[in-house]
Amino acid sequence: MLRRGFTIATTALALSTAMTHTAAADGGKGNAESCETVFICVDVGTRGKPGSGGGGSGPAPDKGSGTGEKAADKEPPGCVYQRMEPQPPADSWMWGGDKPGDGAIYEAVCQGERDEEEFAMTIWLADPPEATVNPAVLAREAVDKMLLRGPEIGITPKPGGKGVVGMPVYLWTERGAETYGPNTASASAGGITVTATAKVAKIDWQMGDGTTVTCTTPGTPYKAEYGKKPSPDCGHRYTKPSSTTASGDYHVTATSTWDIDWQVNGGGVSGEMTEIRDSAVDITVAEVQVLN
Repeated sequence: MLRRGFTIATTALALSTAMTHTAAADGGKGNAESCETVFICVDVGTRGKPGSGGGGSGPAPDKGSGTGEKAADKEPPGCVYQRMEPQPPADSWMWGGDKPGDGAIYEAVCQGERDEEEFAMTIWLADPPEATVNPAVLAREAVDKMLLRGPEIGITPKPGGKGVVGMPVYLWTERGAETYGPNTASASAGGITVTATAKVAKIDWQMGDGTTVTCTTPGTPYKAEYGKKPSPDCGHRYTKPSSTTASGDYHVTATSTWDIDWQVNGGGVSGEMTEIRDSAVDITVAEVQVLN
């Protein structure tokens, strides 16, 4: 499951739209030197429509005149663009006098001058922005760098040993980065870095007798001093011997659900995904033989 969040500041939207057309009327270029806020300091004016070339005048001031440079040629670096879908209605203020189909409205999250700074805005662009890296793709690359495994199963009775019907069965996994998390990795491209962090949210234990035990902790390893006490957080009791199964053993499968949160460094764009990993063991459970 993926989500991509864009935070849009209404003030910034109005400024970006107004600056686009003001700058276009002055020749297709904005002035970033005298601005005082990050929203104005982005050279939004360069996103104006291409002029008629050679400094000639356009058909109307708000339609742009100037150097003939393409609007997309001077997009500030470090921005992630997403075309707004659906596009705003024709009478929306976001168009600022333009018409649907004549350029498009985009949402952008841009990096500030310092790494920890970033801002969001909605802006009209005459041409689609230069191809940008999809943060979700980078998130997938980051996850692929991780080694996420199924649980490193701990169970009583141990595989190869023999348990007893009615006795508590302890279930647990080792708490390593590869078997339980947290596990973190990053991927970068096009000036964007995405960091993903994976943690196990739950483990579903299919006990081989038709029962599934769901644990939201890694479980508690069994110790001899616990005796017949049940596991405090992740356990089971068999009511029949494993000899009642076709194989003669209980096939226990532990399935981990890894929740993965990812975010573009600096914030703004984030998402989630899920990975599933499993592992299995066979155990033997017998009835206690009572001798007269």
